[in-house]
Amino acid sequence: MVKNESRFFLVAEDILPESIVKTVQAREMLSKGEAMTVVEAVEKVNLSRSAFYKYKDKVFPFYRWHSGMTVTLSMLLEHRSGILSMVLGSLAGAGGNVLTINQSIPMHGLASVTVSFETNEIELSLEEIMARIRELDGVREVKPVGLNP
Repeated sequence: MVKNESRFFLVAEDILPESIVKTVQAREMLSKGEAMTVVEAVEKVNLSRSAFYKYKDKVFPFYRWHSGMTVTLSMLLEHRSGILSMVLGSLAGAGGNVLTINQSIPMHGLASVTVSFETNEIELSLEEIMARIRELDGVREVKPVGLNP
């Protein structure tokens, strides 16, 4: 019998069962030292230990990267001078090293842009980086589309 390889999916948090989300929260508490034991962490997030142990080795936040990983973001930007430059500046300011930039021809005043960057020097989470980019004037949408070791 051939062992099945694991398949991986990128799924939005809001459609995940509560126990999976709470498992990630408990793991983060343990890694940050906000909880010293599994019992303490699961109590703080109101999760059973059995659910924690069921999912703990199978679910990870998307932004959990390590040095040398490559992240790809897809963005929808208004077609105005300087917006892509501000996005790239935000990534550089966070410590990201941009590897590739792909931009479509603007249509109806909007351009689709894909940026891949290395995480060697980044200490922020992916959510924090995307939030910074979303706050920039002219950025309509930011989504993660890839993470490569």
